[in-house]
Amino acid sequence: MNNHVRELRGEQGWSQADLAERLDVSRQTINAIETGKYDPSLPLAFKIAHLFGRSIESIFLPGEE
Repeated sequence: MNNHVRELRGEQGWSQADLAERLDVSRQTINAIETGKYDPSLPLAFKIAHLFGRSIESIFLPGEE
């Protein structure tokens, strides 16, 4: 799954650790999401979307499997 988490995080000026703290996950989780190695759970995807004030669909895009 492709996503815009890195770009959105950068727009806020947040480090991976900053975003992880806001979402109550590890920095490694944020890194894995940003690099496409991990697809977040639905509850985490909702938290990410809410934090950035966007829809899930505008952040997470289906990729080639």
